[in-house]
Amino acid sequence: MQAIGLMSGTSLDGIDVALIETDGEQVSRLGPTAYRAYSEAERRPLRQALVEAAHLGDRLARPGVLAEAERMVTRLHGDAVEAFLHANGIAPASIDVIGFHGQTLLHRPERQLTVQIGDGEALAARLDIPVAYDFRAADMVAGGQGAPLVPAFHRALVDALERPRPVAVLNVGGVANVTWCDDGDPVACDTGPGNALIDDFMQSRTGRPFDQDGAEAARGTVDEAFVARVLAHPFFAAPPPKSLDRNAFAFVDMRLPEFSVADGAATLTALTAKAVAAVVSHLPQPPRSWIVGGGGARNATLMRLLAAELAPARIETADAVGWSADALEAQAFAYLAVRVLRGFPITFPTTTGVARPLAGGVVAIPSRDMSRTASGLG
Repeated sequence: MQAIGLMSGTSLDGIDVALIETDGEQVSRLGPTAYRAYSEAERRPLRQALVEAAHLGDRLARPGVLAEAERMVTRLHGDAVEAFLHANGIAPASIDVIGFHGQTLLHRPERQLTVQIGDGEALAARLDIPVAYDFRAADMVAGGQGAPLVPAFHRALVDALERPRPVAVLNVGGVANVTWCDDGDPVACDTGPGNALIDDFMQSRTGRPFDQDGAEAARGTVDEAFVARVLAHPFFAAPPPKSLDRNAFAFVDMRLPEFSVADGAATLTALTAKAVAAVVSHLPQPPRSWIVGGGGARNATLMRLLAAELAPARIETADAVGWSADALEAQAFAYLAVRVLRGFPITFPTTTGVARPLAGGVVAIPSRDMSRTASGLG
């Protein structure tokens, strides 16, 4: 099947688009990718929606700016898909399904509450292509963490890769997550803050949305005592499965007013690296190879710190092994969309803590293709 995956991560930088060919088990081809950046005017309602979503008790509620943000997210994802199809000369009818993650505003597994905005039905109707969405809800209803969702895809990629095992795939978005792959089901969890704290710090102190290439962090001095105090949080001592809301460690940024820009960036970057290293003791065996994707793979300072923290393991970017560091999550949601169509499990006891491997997701079927059967569960 040909599937398109869409991802708008917790870093609020933009929309990744990726095409893959897969049967929901093996990945036969990683196709073209694209990126549609959010403008500052588009990020503004998303940031406000993040603030307002903190008070939600109903995952389907869309009060205030959330309704506006959902319409915008759906429209911009539609724009991104249409531009992608046009740029690559792809006929919409050749696409079997689109995996639409939406924009996460709130993730509180302890309350069985997760909120992703984005109207899958409206997107399917606009594009006239089946859309799989709402990937997390079934897992959380069944007692799982609802995250991370990408391990099944990571395992499929690792299975086709010649690297010393075990292999860990690390995705550094707003939150960082790891998938440990050897024989059997993958083991996965969120490791802690990824880019979110660094990005928020840079935005508040400089007006820039992130630390380009880790340049500020490279100039700064790490406050090791500060990092140690944050790592004393109970989250880091807990074993997998475990997951985080983007703003779970937002309190950290509030304690940085005395830091220079360089020292604050250096300290938060070190926190991300050391949080990843802290998860190693919770894995079945220390990974011998690490493959890093997400925006963090572009941060040279973070990559250097990860190499030091995770030695003697081999550290590579997803690009270096022939994957796509930028589009890895979008590709994952294309893969998951096919699994939803085929009724395959997308979460596992070792990834989210759900009692048994579980299918999930909802499929919106456009009017042109009502004959297709949606196998996912809501």
